[in-house]
Amino acid sequence: MANPEQQIFDAMVEGWRSQQRSRGLREQTIQNRLATVTRFRDFVDKPPWKWTVADVDEFTADSMGRVRALSTLRNNHGSIHGFCEYLTSPLYDWMEICEREFAEIPSQVCLPWNTVAHRFEFEGDGKRRPLAYDEVERLFDTADARVETLVGSGRKGALGALRDAQLLKTVYAFGLRRTEAVMLDTVDLHYNAKMRQWGRYGAIHVRWAKAAGGGAPRRRTVLLVPEFDWWVPGMEQWVEQARDRFAPGSDLDALWVTERRTRLSAGYLDRRFAELRDEAGLSKALTLHSLRHSYVTHLLEFGYADRFVQEQVGHMHASTTSIYASVSSDFKNRVLADALKALMEGEADDR
Repeated sequence: MANPEQQIFDAMVEGWRSQQRSRGLREQTIQNRLATVTRFRDFVDKPPWKWTVADVDEFTADSMGRVRALSTLRNNHGSIHGFCEYLTSPLYDWMEICEREFAEIPSQVCLPWNTVAHRFEFEGDGKRRPLAYDEVERLFDTADARVETLVGSGRKGALGALRDAQLLKTVYAFGLRRTEAVMLDTVDLHYNAKMRQWGRYGAIHVRWAKAAGGGAPRRRTVLLVPEFDWWVPGMEQWVEQARDRFAPGSDLDALWVTERRTRLSAGYLDRRFAELRDEAGLSKALTLHSLRHSYVTHLLEFGYADRFVQEQVGHMHASTTSIYASVSSDFKNRVLADALKALMEGEADDR
């Protein structure tokens, strides 16, 4: 072999790729894992059969200068761990091949004491929080005001501003993730037999929910709740009057279309939220995902059952929903007042 080390490493990577595909993992998940392993190999400048625990320590220390989220570090460790697990498995021949060719064998270098464990329910920035009711109103009032300003001035962009305002309201009214929102098609608007007055706007079928374990995107149907029925007139206006003015044609089913007759991107949605947030004078700590946090919090404050909220937002575990919930002090005070009132009335009845 001209470069046996490189050829063996390439064969290892291709073998691991095939193994992950046979498990039904998404191609993007596989590519991300392979990229991490390749990046680690380039960083330590050694082939896998020479990797050590200390190499992982140095790689992690170097990564922490660029990566702030513990989840990212944990994913990096998981990729390296999975690759080493594949190489050291007795079901494959890599141990024998390395010993025969290089007189060395690969080992597991990601161990419990040098990797990030998932020990905490919430690992995000403590500044992350839901929007209060008045902040939601300020955000949407700012978005609506932009539409009115552009219409009044006769400048271009009013149609796009109307689309952006309704899209942000949809994210909040259904507790959607950004990809779930931008990947909606017109056929994903559904009826709710219990609320016929809302027509085809009683529910949304989410087909691009967050995948679990590298699998295919999950699906769920999110019902519109009566407290958010203000969303319906705006959506009717967008779907039945405004969307066709972008001339999307019959080939583009996207609910949110651009002037170039393409689907709106998730990155654009993040940027538009940030612009409107700043224009509304809200905290820069708030992100688009804060609207999803707000949805969970406000549904709980409205009195909806935890299980209903969990299914609405598509969480597999109730503990995940609890992370998103940040019930307001006003709500807690009302609950306490009701409990005290019931207690006092009970004592009065006993007398």
